Amino acid sequence: MATASGAQLRKDVRLERRRRRIASAALDLFATLGYNATSVEEVVERAKVSKSAFYEFFTSKEDCFRELLSHEGGSLIDDVLAEAALGRNHHERLRLGITTFVRSCFDRSSVARLLIVESVGLSAGVDRVRQELQSQFADAVAEEVRHATVHDPFYADKDPQVFGRAVVGAVSDAVGYYLTHPGADAESLSESLCRIFAP
Repeated sequence: MATASGAQLRKDVRLERRRRRIASAALDLFATLGYNATSVEEVVERAKVSKSAFYEFFTSKEDCFRELLSHEGGSLIDDVLAEAALGRNHHERLRLGITTFVRSCFDRSSVARLLIVESVGLSAGVDRVRQELQSQFADAVAEEVRHATVHDPFYADKDPQVFGRAVVGAVSDAVGYYLTHPGADAESLSESLCRIFAP
């Protein structure tokens, strides 16, 4: 019994390693070549696995992309929300959220390209994942603004839901632009955005 469990554990570890290799290759190719220009053949060649190995884990190229977006994009948003929560007040939390999102996108540019550039208009399923991730960020911003409207004149006349979506839209668009048109650094970009949304 113990031997069977040990063998199963080793098999599971091998499978997980293979899955990670495929996911890593796909992430790199989707981010550098783009979703449409990347084929399953290129992914398996980069991962050094067979095509059948790819289909052990994913039903299609889009399924692979959607899972990557959900997992990697979700991890990025989780990090942003966790860092923002460390702020002592609404102003600090908003600034931390914006700054962490920008820095994370620059540090994890492959993930950011999936979330901000490659996922847009790809399919209804991918759109749902992207919108859910962006909504988590937008809802957190809206919650801060809702609390701030009573004691911070800057937010007093702002609709929290509209403001939350405006922040996410503007920040995502600015990051997307600089990911595809190098020239800004994360610090100056995040500071410029904070001056607009969390002065």
